[in-house]
Amino acid sequence: MSGFKRGLALIACAGLVACGAGEPIRIGFIGGLSDRNSDVGQSGERGVQLAVERINRAGGINGRLVELVSRDDAQDPAVAARSAGELAAAGVEAVIGPFTSGMAAAILPVTAKAGILNISPTLTAMDYYGKDDNLVRINRTTRDNATDYARVMFARGQRRVAVAYDTRNLKFTESWLAEFRQAYAAAGGRLAGEVPYHSQPDADFAGVVRAMLKEHPDGLFFISGAIDVARLAKEARAQAPGLPIGASEWAATEQLLDLGGHMVDGLLIVLNFDGDDESPRFVEFREAYYRRFQRDPGYSSISAYDAATVLFEALRRRRGDEPVKAAVLNYGPYQGLQQRIAFDANGDTQRKVFFNEIRDGRFRPLAVDPR
Repeated sequence: MSGFKRGLALIACAGLVACGAGEPIRIGFIGGLSDRNSDVGQSGERGVQLAVERINRAGGINGRLVELVSRDDAQDPAVAARSAGELAAAGVEAVIGPFTSGMAAAILPVTAKAGILNISPTLTAMDYYGKDDNLVRINRTTRDNATDYARVMFARGQRRVAVAYDTRNLKFTESWLAEFRQAYAAAGGRLAGEVPYHSQPDADFAGVVRAMLKEHPDGLFFISGAIDVARLAKEARAQAPGLPIGASEWAATEQLLDLGGHMVDGLLIVLNFDGDDESPRFVEFREAYYRRFQRDPGYSSISAYDAATVLFEALRRRRGDEPVKAAVLNYGPYQGLQQRIAFDANGDTQRKVFFNEIRDGRFRPLAVDPR
């Protein structure tokens, strides 16, 4: 189903729920729901859907039900800009998304022109940090994550790491690489290769790994989405089976486990949630998510659910014609599924992360402190 038709279907379903409840509050969603690396957007959409269904069962926001208007950015700037325009035309109060830095550059100018706030569950690139604009983020930055990775990898004995990075999401991958390069050098390590490639089905992943191995590194690291990391890990296991591998947080989805199989065993990766959390709030969410979608939640769905929680509470508490961003900043901090969410004046926040190693098809938390 196309992104446009998918959005109409969601509107129709939400409209049936809202019959007789007065004018609904329209909330937009935009993310990659098709093409490569769509697992992040699809997971995020599921998290928002669950949040909308829950708040509507509880009576909505100040007596008004919530209607979700969903659009696909297809990981294509032209499609992303057009989809953002469709959300603006639909009269949404705010948009949850985008989910990748590459698409943010196309989406944010369109929504800014319409006076619409974006709440991104996953953006981390430094280009979107420290700015008073139409964006707030439910995530830390590439600087935070890359610095923690550098410290942990150096502490685990890696001194010369080769990196591959996907140019298709260049704003994120270049930002991540620049921060990692600096932090790794500060820790005492050095990069033994930086290999760019463009993500596509027929990409030469064997060639990428060969290029990474030219300078005889003691570890390989991938700044890529889950589909590519699974294929890069397979090549790494074939060409250098004993070498440690790791991947940036972008790849930390269930798809990595499904596609990677035993080839990703031992891979180091960070999650922005605690998968072993047994608190009542998180267990209830995890079980509800599984019942609704027949799969476990991941970092994107959890962050998107938190983004919806923030937005719904801000809309509930805002006064009169108070701008949505002002309401979001004025009425925090907010209680997320696992962490309290507090924004600074620019709409930036911090988030605790958890280093994991993949073992036996699962993310297994590591007892490491990057500080």
